[in-house]
Amino acid sequence: MRHPLPLMLLFASVLMNAPALAETFITPSPELLALVKKATADNSSFKDKYDAQVWLMSMSNRLVAIISDPHKRLALLEQIHTEATRAGVSPQLVLSIIQVESNFDRFAVSHAGAQGLMQIMPFWLKLSGQPNGNLFHESTNLRLGCTILKYYLERSHGDIREALQRYNGATVGIDYSDSVLKALTRTWSWN
Repeated sequence: MRHPLPLMLLFASVLMNAPALAETFITPSPELLALVKKATADNSSFKDKYDAQVWLMSMSNRLVAIISDPHKRLALLEQIHTEATRAGVSPQLVLSIIQVESNFDRFAVSHAGAQGLMQIMPFWLKLSGQPNGNLFHESTNLRLGCTILKYYLERSHGDIREALQRYNGATVGIDYSDSVLKALTRTWSWN
C-alpha cells in the first residue's frame, strides 16, 4: 500500500496554486460556455408582481441583519430572484450559496481568487465573452453564478449535493454542500 503523504502534498500544492491552475487547466464544456454566453444576453424579471412582492418582503426580513438599507436589500433580492428564475434555479438556493460563499459581501474575494456574491472565478469573464466585465457588479456575478449552478444541477441529474460540490470546485467531501443546505433549511426555505 502506498503512503498517502505524496498525494496529500500534491493536493495541498494544487490548493495553494488554485487561481493560477484554474486559469490554466479548467476547460468548461462547450455546452456550459454557450449557456454562460447566452445568459449574458438574456434579461428577465418577475412574472407575477403580487408573488414577487410577497417573496421580496419575506426574504427582505431575513436579510435585514446583514443589509440594513431596505432599498439596497430589495434591489439585491430582486436581482437574485430575476437571475435565478431566468436560469431555472431556486432563488432560495442562490441565497443560501451567497450566504455561505460571501455572506452578501459583493466585494468578497476568496483565497483562490473567486470574486463577488457567488464567488465566481475571473476566467469566466473571458470565457463568456466579457473580458472587461466586473465580477463585483452584482448582476454580472449573479448571472454567471446562476447559469453555472444550473449547468451543474443538470449535469448532476438534480442531485443538489453533487451539483453544489461541483459549483464549489470540490469533488470529495460534503462540507460545502452541507453548509449551503443548512443555510437553505434554517434561513431561506420558502413554503
